[in-house]
Amino acid sequence: MAERSFKAEVADLRKGAGEVFTGEGILALTKALLENGVGYVGGYQGAPISHLMDVLADAQDLLADLGIRFEASANEAAAAAMLAASVHYPIRGAVTFKGAVGVNVASDALANLSSSGVTGGALVIVGEDYGEGSSIMQERSHAFAMKSQFWLLDPRPNLPSIVKAVGDGFEMSEATNTPVMLMVRIRSCHVTGQFPCRDNRRPPLTVREALSNPRSDFARIVLPPMSFAHEQDKVKTRWPNAERFILERKLNEQFGAGGRIGIICQGGMFNGVIRALQRLGLADIHGDTEVPVYCLNVTYPLVATEVLGFCQGKDHVLVVEEGQPAFIEDQLAAMLYRAGVTVKLHGKGLLPMAGEYTGQALLEGVTGFLRQAAPETLPATVRAPNLDKPRLPDLSRVVPIRPPGFCTGCPERPIFAALKLVEQDLGKHQIAADIGCHLFGSLPPFEIGGATMGYGLGPAANGAFDGGGERRPISLIGDGGFWHNGLSSSITNMVFNKSDGLVVVVDNYYSAATGGQDVMSSRADNASKATQHPISEAVKGVGVKWVRQIDNTYDVPRLRALLHEALTTKQPGPKVIVASSECMLNKQRRERPRKAQAIAEGRRVEAPRFGVDEAVCTGDHACMRLSGCPSLGLRHTGDPLRDDPVAHIDQTCVGCGNCGEVADAAVLCPSFYRADLVHNPGKLETRWSAFSSRIIGWLARRRDARRLTFSA
Repeated sequence: MAERSFKAEVADLRKGAGEVFTGEGILALTKALLENGVGYVGGYQGAPISHLMDVLADAQDLLADLGIRFEASANEAAAAAMLAASVHYPIRGAVTFKGAVGVNVASDALANLSSSGVTGGALVIVGEDYGEGSSIMQERSHAFAMKSQFWLLDPRPNLPSIVKAVGDGFEMSEATNTPVMLMVRIRSCHVTGQFPCRDNRRPPLTVREALSNPRSDFARIVLPPMSFAHEQDKVKTRWPNAERFILERKLNEQFGAGGRIGIICQGGMFNGVIRALQRLGLADIHGDTEVPVYCLNVTYPLVATEVLGFCQGKDHVLVVEEGQPAFIEDQLAAMLYRAGVTVKLHGKGLLPMAGEYTGQALLEGVTGFLRQAAPETLPATVRAPNLDKPRLPDLSRVVPIRPPGFCTGCPERPIFAALKLVEQDLGKHQIAADIGCHLFGSLPPFEIGGATMGYGLGPAANGAFDGGGERRPISLIGDGGFWHNGLSSSITNMVFNKSDGLVVVVDNYYSAATGGQDVMSSRADNASKATQHPISEAVKGVGVKWVRQIDNTYDVPRLRALLHEALTTKQPGPKVIVASSECMLNKQRRERPRKAQAIAEGRRVEAPRFGVDEAVCTGDHACMRLSGCPSLGLRHTGDPLRDDPVAHIDQTCVGCGNCGEVADAAVLCPSFYRADLVHNPGKLETRWSAFSSRIIGWLARRRDARRLTFSA
């Protein structure tokens, strides 16, 4: 069950010549793959390319009609390995995953693919998620393209350019026998627009047909002496062919003409550059610019003749390259130096060394460049270098810090509450975290888990501490990470090395952090994938003897007892607790429409609601230090004799009961209560409710009558 269904968008994928496609960039990419005769597609979900995987998962019928093989890969390495089909067969293949982290995981397969070269077009679509809003470490895929000699496309962020880049990528791959990376930033993935459709193409040779006529060629095996020949082929044949293809197809674009200044930018930066020039009155939104712009839709390789031609006669050139190191800027500087061109190159310094190039960053960088290189082109209002920037309010004083955290009702929150309670008994432990929603447990109020080394590597990250000690190390891993890489790289590693640590597998039934896609252990039926394979059975299968399964993580006392047992038992070897409860977001996506329909149809629906008795709450707020639920906050009672606010549960509560369970397990105040809200009650329930209300009202009036009061 993915985050959203794309059944409606799948219908648009069937559009043909004469029709217009309207939608997001990531959906345009999917349509472009079908129009360019792709034979197979694989990948691993992750922002910003999750929707591509989700759309293809919903388009099984369409893919079957076209003879296209689609695989939701176990991880990025498995996806990249799929491209082996294009090594010997003239079949176009594409895989997709999140930029830097996906390339890192897939690097072994990608390096071998680049060495052997390809016969069919091989396209690697990487979704770059760079900048302050990124959920990963700040790295670029550009370095890998240079290291392994992948050609790297970075198209302008509009739908026609993105769609064209897919076709160009396949053709460039085939013309140069080299795999091609197509980079799309998160803004490109979600930009909306239109492009004229072409008919979907069935691949000339399907993977099913290829099985009937197997091929092999030992010259493409990555073994000496062939691997040495591959490296020579890269620089003597593939690279010149790539440069020739770029020039003949005019893949890079130039806007504006003449002048003694210019701007060289990555394709993905073009919209921001033009917008900055437009705000300065030097361009319009259509790309008509008074400052010449050389747009690199291919950022690797750079073609020296094209670069030198653009710089000819110019005194100053600004390089707009997002991120660091400044690969493109440094390469351009070397080209100009070797050619004896004296143009002054600007880049990092005027523009930030690192971080996303937002509209404001580009405006300031382009303005600074023009002040130095051609101040006469600037409007008089911005010509002065000491121009005051607009005064922005200091929002840090009025807007509270909002770090990421668990959703309301998240079943992972009680796991960390139980861990914190156990640490109160046994002392602080060495805890390694993992990639996924559970990484939020490292933040307040829990502050559990101080390091993460990669998806599925939580237990492996504790390897140095697993040799025995006063306290056992604890490792966290999610079900997504477990199936991605964790079973082989973490669990079997612990078994093989006779580790004595504890692993808590946080099983929420889905790869929740990437959009709620099914994994091997998902409990729901999936028509095209095998689910319902228990994690507990998998760890037993690789040799773990001490395994415990809990199917209700909201049962904090039981979870606390299991953790205590795992950390104190005398049994040697790794210990694994599989803590399972369904992701609340996915559960609510499924249950809310059902409940709403049932209520509309007049059927009885019972919904639990939790609250706090203000008269009982002591106001010490210990419940919040062990919960952190967004629906649990503070509220002033209005009682002049009570200065401190009391705990309060707001209307976003989903009735999971975690706050009450934590309060009970921690022996806190008994102020939490549950009330069942009944929609469309029966006649007997209605009468009983009316009778109860009268009794309660009478008792309340009787109590008030006896209460001591003071007159003014």
